[in-house]
Amino acid sequence: MHLGYVMTTERGATDRLLSAFAAACIARGIRVCGVVQTNTDCTDSRHCDMDVQVLPDGPVFRISQSLGKEARGCRLDPAALEEAVATVTRGLDPKPDLLIVNKFGKHEADGRGFRDVIGQCLTEGVPVLAGVNALNLDAFETFTGGVGEAVPASLDGCAAWLEAALADGSRAA
Repeated sequence: MHLGYVMTTERGATDRLLSAFAAACIARGIRVCGVVQTNTDCTDSRHCDMDVQVLPDGPVFRISQSLGKEARGCRLDPAALEEAVATVTRGLDPKPDLLIVNKFGKHEADGRGFRDVIGQCLTEGVPVLAGVNALNLDAFETFTGGVGEAVPASLDGCAAWLEAALADGSRAA
């Protein structure tokens, strides 16, 4: 089982890293499923719009909702996220070489979102690479039983982790 996670401290850096890594994998012919996130600054607030693209070339879902300039609560649109999850799930046959999940976030920490997809892929021997932030690291470690491997937050670090995962003979055929 190969479960890697990346963490960064700069806002949006994990999203940019996973997007670039997914593009590099696709260019190499690696069958990638999952989602990557793009953030677009909003002109009317300090927040950004959050979109996820289903890999490798699927639709884009806006997973943020505008709650107003002064809103402080979670802006995640759970229905849009679950629609993205369903689209990724449909794309798991034939089995991919890699699942990328932009973020193991609050939704996953609460038992929803990409948790089942992550579990399915790990059960089937598909390596999983996820973004995790410090707020959800404990929930991620609880969910994974501590088997997740911290991957250096760089293209080279992600590539080395994936090469090792794909070379491992324990991966299901």
